[in-house]
Amino acid sequence: MPIRKLSLLALVTAGALSGMTATAQPIGLAGAYLAARSAEVQGDYADAARYFGQAMQRDPGNPSLMQGALIASMSLGHVERAVEIARKMEGAGIGTQIAQLAEVVGHAAEENWEQLAEERAEGEGVGPLVDGLVSAWAHLGAGDVSEALASFDAVADRSGMRAFGLYHKALALASVGDFEGADELFSGPEEAALKSTRRAVIAHIEILSQLERNDQALSLLRESFDADLDIALQTMSEKLESGETLPFTVATSPRDGVAEVFYSVALVLQRDANEAYTLLYTRAAEYLRPEHTDAILLSAALLDEMGNLDLAVQAYKKVPADHPAHFAAELGRADALRRDERIEAAVEVLDRLARVRPDMADVQVSLGDILRQTEDYAGAAEAYTRGLDEIDAQSPRRWFVLYARGIAYERLDRWEEAEADFREALELNPEHPQVLNYLGYSLVEKQLKLDEALNMIETAVSKRPENGYIVDSLGWVLYKLGRFDEAVEHMERAAELTPVDPIVNDHLGDVYWAVGRKLEARFQWLRALSFDPEEEEAARIRKKLDVGLDQVLADEGSPPLVDMANGAD
Repeated sequence: MPIRKLSLLALVTAGALSGMTATAQPIGLAGAYLAARSAEVQGDYADAARYFGQAMQRDPGNPSLMQGALIASMSLGHVERAVEIARKMEGAGIGTQIAQLAEVVGHAAEENWEQLAEERAEGEGVGPLVDGLVSAWAHLGAGDVSEALASFDAVADRSGMRAFGLYHKALALASVGDFEGADELFSGPEEAALKSTRRAVIAHIEILSQLERNDQALSLLRESFDADLDIALQTMSEKLESGETLPFTVATSPRDGVAEVFYSVALVLQRDANEAYTLLYTRAAEYLRPEHTDAILLSAALLDEMGNLDLAVQAYKKVPADHPAHFAAELGRADALRRDERIEAAVEVLDRLARVRPDMADVQVSLGDILRQTEDYAGAAEAYTRGLDEIDAQSPRRWFVLYARGIAYERLDRWEEAEADFREALELNPEHPQVLNYLGYSLVEKQLKLDEALNMIETAVSKRPENGYIVDSLGWVLYKLGRFDEAVEHMERAAELTPVDPIVNDHLGDVYWAVGRKLEARFQWLRALSFDPEEEEAARIRKKLDVGLDQVLADEGSPPLVDMANGAD
């Protein structure tokens, strides 16, 4: 929902993780407490929950220990444990926003609607936005539809909350079968604000289908999403085209509605708050509605961003194999496994997906990316080719796959095929700096079309002047053209931008040697060696330190530096 950033944070997060100060710990607690805090800081929620639990055994009424255990449990997805701790905190008169959040989840899970509505009315809550929406859904759960709708309107009338209030009112109307009323809200003056998320658009599509207006639903789907539909949207499109009535699934009950409150807020917090805090809301949503795949995927993505890759993998695995989002989840799981350096497991996931759906370009491209990372360039090129076979010739996605396959071909010394891919990628995405740089640099290394290579790299530098690798390419092509004095400025700038890259420092050493600054050249080669270059490069650098660049070039059969002024074509 598009609302003012600062006002939303004030409405949602005021006092979120404050209100609990670390109290002095008895000596016997020190080890467990320090271990818990260390794990908490590192995002290791399993260890944090365990150590906070151990500390609570020694000091069960300590507020900061209870808060830490609650947050760790919630972050792990152990929401029942979090609710249990929150209720102990309430019994001890300890009130925090996170404890209130867990209590809301507990009451909604148990469908204690009257109590939930009463507590929200008394102002015991998470924040004005969440409290207002939860109160409205609680009234609906208690059977008081008119009070529920009035409560949604009250939320909508508050500054910064209008889109939230009307969106949830539309969901509530649809959940009780008033699809006409829901459509009026989605199609009214606030239409753009209400349909600012994928899930909101899907809600309106389902509502239109329930009203036997599949043509309008299909038009909305096509207007709202790119031509390259994912599996979930493609399945929806096919059902609409066949005349099938889509069920309304976004919120079918008050419990679903409260889950949707937490998910709606999480979507906005994702932009404005830290991942750890946002995760509490997605965990609440997926606990209240275990089949809420959007909440599951957002939890997984947050954990992925936080570097908590094992928990991210576990979250992605929650999406059932028969759900349309399963393939997106498996792609996410494969990427998390790759980032966790579990390459074989990642390849296994993608291989299985590729066998089940060989027509899915994303699977083939992801497989190609991982194989390229592991230097299986032949396998990568084959995977990219299969992916390209499934991508429309004019699709905006095609250029990157051509670029990636070009890299694989270049590493396989299949230069003609590589160059063709790079040039086709540039036709689809003219003047893209990464493609221009890679093609230009490759031409320089192969002593081909150096003037064209220079033009390409100059264009790339003009678009990415702070990219040290691209600036390095410009200095290197000038060096290869024999324009040594011009090369110095660019190579020095590249070394400033990427000071610990061995290749850039090696190149700067060569350029210094070419202009007669031999002591500085040796210094740069020594720096390059200190940054752990590939063994072949390291051996060449050591030889330059022993005998000088001129002798190395002579031994390699390369032209001497003085003969390179005109370049080659």
